[in-house]
Amino acid sequence: MTLLKLTDVGRRFGGLRAVDGVSFSVERGEIRGLIGPNGAGKSTLFSLIAGSLRPTAGRIFYEGGEVTGWKAHQAATAGVARTFQLMRVFSSMTVLENLMVGSYLRHPRRGEARARAEEILHLVELSAQADVPARSLTVASKKRLEIARALATGPRLLLLDETLSGLTPAEGREAVAMVRRINDTDITIVMVEHVMEVVMPLCDRVVVLDHGRMISEGTPAEVSQDRAVIDAYLGLP
Repeated sequence: MTLLKLTDVGRRFGGLRAVDGVSFSVERGEIRGLIGPNGAGKSTLFSLIAGSLRPTAGRIFYEGGEVTGWKAHQAATAGVARTFQLMRVFSSMTVLENLMVGSYLRHPRRGEARARAEEILHLVELSAQADVPARSLTVASKKRLEIARALATGPRLLLLDETLSGLTPAEGREAVAMVRRINDTDITIVMVEHVMEVVMPLCDRVVVLDHGRMISEGTPAEVSQDRAVIDAYLGLP
């Protein structure tokens, strides 16, 4: 079943076409990769899906209904959550309090919000840091917290924006396992990532952007052999 569908979606900033005629669908339960060079339009596309930017062209459908131009709070209520390249944790709050901010969306009572936050902390393996101020976490743990806080809103579609980059190999392997656990809870994932060692074994299908346009789509194996992708991004001989 198709969860998300984009049809000729575009976004202009003056004369700049940050996203230009992008069309693809994401099936429920999928892990979809979104890759491309810096400035290709990946994060802008996430903002269009998540409602923080409005498309200047095209249409977006979610769970079978058109949502083009919806607001961020509407997207969150409908079950779309995202992370950001620049981590935006609430530094003065504890790790648990950070998650409770998100869980109040579905659980307005404090006890219920706390219980849900604690469940997510266990899922992302941050339970031991529950009462630690967020500012004291390592970079790897802050990335987990960023994901956990998005999960606390109860999404069906999770947009991960380079949350696995900058990790050590061991941290990366742990993060990949975490993404698989999240996906196993019936959450569909679209992830922007530059680490091909992560994208290729983890994603069911991959979309490649370059200068705002979609230049390839397919399985990781298919995309990695696409000459246009090699020339624009992978840089293989």
